[in-house]
Amino acid sequence: MRPPLVDIGLNLVHDSFDHDRPAVIERALAAGVTRMLITGSSIASTRTAIDLVAAHPRVFRCTAGVHPHHATELDEPALAELGRLATAPEVLAVGECGLDYFRDFSPRDVQQRAFYAQLELAVKVGKPVFLHQREAHADFLHIVREFRPRLAGGVAHCFTDGVREVRDYLDLDLYIGITGWICDERRGTHLNEVVRHIPLERLLIETDAPYLLPRDLEPRPKDRRNEPMYLPHVLAAVARARGEPPERIAAATTENALRLFKWEDDA
Repeated sequence: MRPPLVDIGLNLVHDSFDHDRPAVIERALAAGVTRMLITGSSIASTRTAIDLVAAHPRVFRCTAGVHPHHATELDEPALAELGRLATAPEVLAVGECGLDYFRDFSPRDVQQRAFYAQLELAVKVGKPVFLHQREAHADFLHIVREFRPRLAGGVAHCFTDGVREVRDYLDLDLYIGITGWICDERRGTHLNEVVRHIPLERLLIETDAPYLLPRDLEPRPKDRRNEPMYLPHVLAAVARARGEPPERIAAATTENALRLFKWEDDA
C-alpha cells in the first residue's frame, strides 16, 4: 500500500474551485492525498485559507503571505494584519513570498521590500518560509542567504530552474518543491536531470493547483484545471526521473513535509 501523500502547495481558495470545492477535496483524498497545504498569496486569500483549515483540520493547513505579484498591497496596515495571521495555529509557514522578475506585476524594489518584510516576519514567528522565485535568482539568493541563519527552514516552491540554482538552494539547506512542470515536454524536460541532484531528504512534491496541470495527463480535463488528485501523477514522474520506486518517493516526501512544517494533527 502506497504511503499517504502531502501536497505542499495548492491554491484551493482560487475562484475556479468555488463551484465544486468539496468534490475536489474528496477526489484528492480518494487519490491518497491526505494532507494539503493551502497557499496564502494575499491577505484576503490567507484569511480564506485559514477558514478552510478550520473547517477541515484533519486535511488542511495553510501559509500566510503576499506573493510578489501583489507586493504593492503590502503597506504597513497590511503587514500588521499579516503578522497577526501568521501567528494562527492553522498557519505553518510564511509565504508565498519572494521575487518574480518574469511578470514584474509589481516594481522590483517594491517586491524586494515586501520580501524582506516577510522574511523578518518569518524570523519573528519562528515558522519556515514558502518561497517563490522566477527570473530573479541572483537577487533572491542574496536576500535568502542574508536571512537563512535566522530562518526556521524553507522550501523553494515550484522549482523550475537548473542544476546550478538547485545546488545554490541546497547549500542553504532549503527543501525543493517539484510540480507538474516536470511533465511539460516543452519547458520542463530539464527537471528530469535536476531531480536527480536533490537529496531524497530535501524533496517535496506539489500540484500548485489550479495551475500547472501535467501536460502528459491522459485524459486531460476539458477545463484544463489542475487538482490535488493529480499529485500521484507528479510523484510518478519524479520517481521515473530518479529511477526509484514511487513508494519510496511517497514516503520520503511525506516525511519531509511533516518535518519541515512541523505538521501535527491538532490545529
